Amino acid sequence: MSKAFTRETDSDEDDDVQLPALPAGGKNYITPAGYARLRAEWMELIDNERPKVVEIVHWAASNGDRSENGDYLYGKKRLREIDRRIRFLTKRLEIAEVTDPSVHHGSDQVFFGATVTYADEAGLERTITILGIDEADSLQGQVSWVAPVARTLLKSRVGDVLKLVTPVGVEEIEVLAVQYPAPGAPL
Repeated sequence: MSKAFTRETDSDEDDDVQLPALPAGGKNYITPAGYARLRAEWMELIDNERPKVVEIVHWAASNGDRSENGDYLYGKKRLREIDRRIRFLTKRLEIAEVTDPSVHHGSDQVFFGATVTYADEAGLERTITILGIDEADSLQGQVSWVAPVARTLLKSRVGDVLKLVTPVGVEEIEVLAVQYPAPGAPL
């Protein structure tokens, strides 16, 4: 084997640090608000969007030659897109495990739904909220529960110093604060 394809490391101290394993079973953890958004989109597609497109395709098909009929061709394409999204949402909703983060309100341990403030080695503070795969928005400071930083933070407590595995190496982070939404408050 060529040396070009081998990897040499300078330090042996990072060899034992790995990301925590993903839980088995393929669960799709999601907050009640996230589940409601997915279900609302699913219902909108089934009840409103799809019937409108079906009506347009039916009208376009009745006009005759379908090979050069833009309304028919675009309508069929849009119908396939809608059906694909409906199938995707149906599967995601079937395996969804709705978890209410407000049950941990007042806790200092990190679980699903927590808003966590942590500091890195340079002292830079970051705040993230750990949410489901289908609802996390990185622009809003939200990460999915399967993201490396979330998997590292899960089950830790305020004051814990953790080793975060990043693409550039291992970095130490300290958990500064943990918050959960109050019971009954929207996420």
